[in-house]
Amino acid sequence: QWNLVQEKRRSVWQRYDSELQDWSRTRGINRPFVPEHCEQAWHMYYLILPTAADRDRFIAHLAGHGIKAVFHYLPLHLSEFAAQWGGGIGDCPVTESVSDRLVRLPFYTSLTEEDQDLVIRKVMEFELG
Repeated sequence: QWNLVQEKRRSVWQRYDSELQDWSRTRGINRPFVPEHCEQAWHMYYLILPTAADRDRFIAHLAGHGIKAVFHYLPLHLSEFAAQWGGGIGDCPVTESVSDRLVRLPFYTSLTEEDQDLVIRKVMEFELG
């Protein structure tokens, strides 16, 4: 059963990656990069938009079409837990920048081809401001 789950997740991930490759490249939107010597976990698919404002507009655009896409996570050094060791804004500027611009696309094993078609189509309709 685990192999079937991983195969489905691989299929979803690879389809997003191939379908969005040209669209993202022409707009300066980054896709996941997996070095050849690394093994892929197939656990999520994300895009990194040029600015935080672009990311917020992108999430709103998809939501307007009934598609739930979310920002990823708070950088660890900005978490409540890290505050006890003095972690703060500006300590990791690259991490903070990527976190502000990263958005996760719908990604789950029950995602149908039709649902993924809709996500891809609406993603590709988005234009940067």
